[in-house]
Amino acid sequence: MHVRLSKTFSFEAAHWLPTFPEGHKCRRMHGHSFQVEVVVEGAVDPEKGYLIDYGDIKAAIEPVRKRLDHYCLNEIDGLENPTSEMLARWIWDRLRPELSLLSEIVVNETCTSRCVYRGD
Repeated sequence: MHVRLSKTFSFEAAHWLPTFPEGHKCRRMHGHSFQVEVVVEGAVDPEKGYLIDYGDIKAAIEPVRKRLDHYCLNEIDGLENPTSEMLARWIWDRLRPELSLLSEIVVNETCTSRCVYRGD
């Protein structure tokens, strides 16, 4: 049996988008209540009856969440241009070594705007 599991985490952070045109509202410092969905995918172990323990996903996410929560994203190495796209890849790069079954990162910047990243 093949399944996809997801675990969601959230964090508050400020940022500005330096590559946007002068005068654009996103060029100014602002903040979001980000919500990130971490998706793993694979075959269920028939002996265990599950793909991966949700607790293992949570343990992998926690250091990433702590690094982002209540920070200015532009000041974090690798996030100097913290668009949703760049943030999704940054999170992927940090979780992939811990979660070999990682298949997707979904960054919700607002209630109506999100980015889906599935690796390169």
